[in-house]
Amino acid sequence: MEATMPARERKITAADIIPASAFAGERKSRRAALLPAKRLRRISLGPWCTVYFESFETMLFQIQEMLLIEKGGEAQLADELAAYNPMIPQGAELTCTLMFEIDDPVRRARVLAELGGVEDHFFLEIDGERAVAAPEGDIERTREDGKTSSVHFFHFPLTPAQVAAFKAPKARVLLGCDHPKYAHMAMISDESRAELAKDLA
Repeated sequence: MEATMPARERKITAADIIPASAFAGERKSRRAALLPAKRLRRISLGPWCTVYFESFETMLFQIQEMLLIEKGGEAQLADELAAYNPMIPQGAELTCTLMFEIDDPVRRARVLAELGGVEDHFFLEIDGERAVAAPEGDIERTREDGKTSSVHFFHFPLTPAQVAAFKAPKARVLLGCDHPKYAHMAMISDESRAELAKDLA
């Protein structure tokens, strides 16, 4: 279904969901099939931050996982669709789940306490032109005490010119953060860029 769906109309519906019992049998093979694309969609930014660019397929797998784990059936499905559909890129954007992955709880607390407002500092740079990340749902991810969340959800809205530039074979695309306490940039490889370009109309 997804392959023929216009990029600006990508949406998971109940028709895309298989029963949890069937998914349990296919889970391993589905995960293996998705792994090569997920590896290309994973970008490390600095020492603590990992960005996971999402797609129709990653969100579909996540919904199936949640239904299998929580066993909520149809009553749960509406909530999962409402939670994950907004993170499916709609043709003129990229979307991602961003995580600060720090195993040590003391160090994690210290780092997150220094990164208040970091959600306003992420961007893509496409041939020198920036596309600034917008938090999903305009949800404030920094607490009153100045500590940021370890998990963020972003959209990177792109202009038509930026979409065209992103798709160009020799495009130079960087992922960056310009927060004063976490200023880092990472080059997106040609292989990852080609994978992410599939999300663009």
